[in-house]
Amino acid sequence: MKTALSIAGSDCSGGAGIQADLKTMSALGIFGMSVIVSVVAENTSRVISIQDISPKLIADQIDAVFEDIVPDAVKVGMLSSPACMQTVTRKLTQYHPKHIVIDPVMYAKNGCPLMQETAIDTLIHTVVPIASLLTPNIPEAEKIADMSIQTLEDMKIAAQKITALGAKAVLIKGGHAAGDATDLLFDGQNIYTFTEKRIQTKNTHGTGCTLSSAITAYLAQGEALPKAVEKAKQYVTGAIAHALPLGKGCGPTHHFYQFYN
Repeated sequence: MKTALSIAGSDCSGGAGIQADLKTMSALGIFGMSVIVSVVAENTSRVISIQDISPKLIADQIDAVFEDIVPDAVKVGMLSSPACMQTVTRKLTQYHPKHIVIDPVMYAKNGCPLMQETAIDTLIHTVVPIASLLTPNIPEAEKIADMSIQTLEDMKIAAQKITALGAKAVLIKGGHAAGDATDLLFDGQNIYTFTEKRIQTKNTHGTGCTLSSAITAYLAQGEALPKAVEKAKQYVTGAIAHALPLGKGCGPTHHFYQFYN
C-alpha cells in the first residue's frame, strides 16, 4: 500500500486539518500518517484557541515517521508560527521526500486567522522554496505574490511570480472568484486550468485541506502532477456536492461520499 504523511494542525470538529487529510487519504486508498504541529480548538463557526506543539516534538514526530514508514508523498498544511515553519522545513530538507505538497493555510473557512501575521515572511522565504507544489487560494496567492488577483490572467501572473520564489509548481484555487470554480496550475513550464461547476453551499469547511491531501494521495500512487490535480479536483467536487449539514457554521465536506448512499 502506498503511504502519505500530513504535517498540519488538528481540527477537533473533524472537518479540516489533520482529520480531513487522514479521511481523504483513507478514502483514496492511501495509508495516511500525521505529524501534528498545532492543536486547534475550532468548530464550523469559529476558532477558539491554538496551541503550537514544541519544535522538538514536531521534529521527533517527523523522525519517527521517516525512520520507519517512509512516505511516498508529504502534505504540509497549517504552520502557524516561524518556529513551526523552520522546524518542518529543516526536517523535510533532511529527508527530501519526492513530493511535498504545501497548502499555505492562512485563514479558516470562517475567516479566523490560522497563521501569525509575522509568519508570512518566513512562509515566503523558508517554506515556499521546498514545495513541489504550492496550493494557495486567491487571498493567499495575493499575499505571497504581493498583487491583486481579479482575473484568470492575474492568476497566471501570480503563479509565475510564486514559482520565481522557489516553488516547483503552483496551483491557485479559484474558489474565491465568481462563476465556475476554475483552478490554475503552473508547473514551471506549462499552464493548465481545471474547471468544475460551482456548487451553491455553505458547507465547505476543510475543502482546501481535502484538495491538497487528495493531490498528495494521487502523487503517492504515481500519477503525474496534472492528472493528480485533475483527479483530486473531481474528488473534492464530489465531497462538496455531498457535503454534510453539520454544525451551525460552514459544515464539512463528505470525504467518504463514494461509499455511502
